[in-house]
Amino acid sequence: MPLLLFGRGSFEFQTLAPNCSLGYMSKSHRSRTSELNRFSDSPNPGLAMKNEGKKRNRVTNSKKKRQLGVKEGEEEAEKRAIDDIEDLFSGEETQKIRASLLEWYDKNRRDLPWRRTKGDGIEGGGGEEKERRAYGVWVSEVMLQQTRVQTVIDYYNRWMQRWPTLQDLAQASLEEVNEMWAGLGYYRRARFLLEGTKMIVSGWSEFPCTVSALRKVPGIGDYTAGAIASIAFNEVVPVVDGNVIRVLARLKAISENPKDKLTIKNFWKLAAQLVDPSQPGDFNQSLMELGATLCTPLNPSCSSCPVSDQCRAFSVSKHDDSVKVTDYPMKVLKPKQRCDFSTVSVVEIFGGQDISKQNQSDSKFLLIKRPDAGLLAGLWEFPSVTLDEEPDLPVRRKNIDLLLKKSFKLNPPKNCSIISREYVGEFFHAFTHIRRKIYVELLVLRLNEQMHDLFREQDKENMPWKCVDGEALSSMGLTSAVRKVYSMVEKFKHKSLSAESMPLRKRANLKRECS
Repeated sequence: MPLLLFGRGSFEFQTLAPNCSLGYMSKSHRSRTSELNRFSDSPNPGLAMKNEGKKRNRVTNSKKKRQLGVKEGEEEAEKRAIDDIEDLFSGEETQKIRASLLEWYDKNRRDLPWRRTKGDGIEGGGGEEKERRAYGVWVSEVMLQQTRVQTVIDYYNRWMQRWPTLQDLAQASLEEVNEMWAGLGYYRRARFLLEGTKMIVSGWSEFPCTVSALRKVPGIGDYTAGAIASIAFNEVVPVVDGNVIRVLARLKAISENPKDKLTIKNFWKLAAQLVDPSQPGDFNQSLMELGATLCTPLNPSCSSCPVSDQCRAFSVSKHDDSVKVTDYPMKVLKPKQRCDFSTVSVVEIFGGQDISKQNQSDSKFLLIKRPDAGLLAGLWEFPSVTLDEEPDLPVRRKNIDLLLKKSFKLNPPKNCSIISREYVGEFFHAFTHIRRKIYVELLVLRLNEQMHDLFREQDKENMPWKCVDGEALSSMGLTSAVRKVYSMVEKFKHKSLSAESMPLRKRANLKRECS
């Protein structure tokens, strides 16, 4: 006979299969029994369970509808954006923009060392000439990222004098490249440029000449690939950088966030629609040149613009005083920089003999190499410790002492003597997402004979630190922050020497005046 299962205080029952015992109920039977037991305190457990199920279904359906609505909304927004792009310019407008920009660029292009004129033999030249052209474009475009043109010109000229071809650069070391790059910032760019060069020279039969091939090279993104392919190899592809985004946003009066992924994607489609099929390199450069010289962020020269007749932002601003051309594209707030703190010790080392018998040229400065990954990877700097909280003087010195003991076995007074230890000053240095307060001290040490021999016998090639004299230090490729630290120390030492050379009475008067 079927077994009847009653809920407590309920006339609801469940029929089990004849060959099924309570210990061997199916999963569905056990689940329903569990549900009935959960609502056993209800006057009508079966009805309560049914209402709970309906409620659950409503919530599930509501979630599905919301998810579907979001997806449909995103698809609809993208469809509208694409529709807007496709309707942006008529064929006649596109031809006018191309012709106007190319004519303007031909007459007004800046004389920059990485550009070539039609008479220099590059266009239509052989493979070697095109490779040299591509290499020059690559170097210039990498340098120009986040850096002003006027700053880049000198760096580019020095770079090309030292490494005029791809093969020459492939023979360079990262340290040599960093030395040449010092002061440009964003040192990761230099490392990728070197790695990409070595990859092409060692593993490719020729310089990659298409966007798809160039994108396989470390450090080459969509923009750089488009610039090299169009300028050096005449491939009909667009480029989109900050200048191009600004020009396109004003041509169509696009007010959307220029950092948004969908918006950026649409700007690439706009640029692809406009790029001239016969002169893609010159046209791409004309767009960038217009943004850099006339269509500037704050003070655009609309009266001199060759495409003002096709510019919607300019047209709107003429008919509505509340709208300005500079309203396009919308201004995006930069993310707030996080703050941290760094204590830097400029360690000046003298040998084993009495320091009074030595002069300044006998001293060496201790430098440490940063890790090969992360911020400022592979660069040389003075020993430093980064801290999350603002440290006082004892904390700064404690952290430096631990670093010197761990990394260099420097442990005064056991193996060296502290001649002097002075607080030099502090300053702020800004990285992309970090605002760092840097404390600087000058620590002068005298090594004992055993430690002096140890420092002298180290394998310079494999050690992550080295000692250099002041002359070598001045010629090294150091970051702007490290140079700032060294400059502060030199000024501090000069001021201290000047004070020591004063007559005692004059020094006393100066001290009273300062107090």
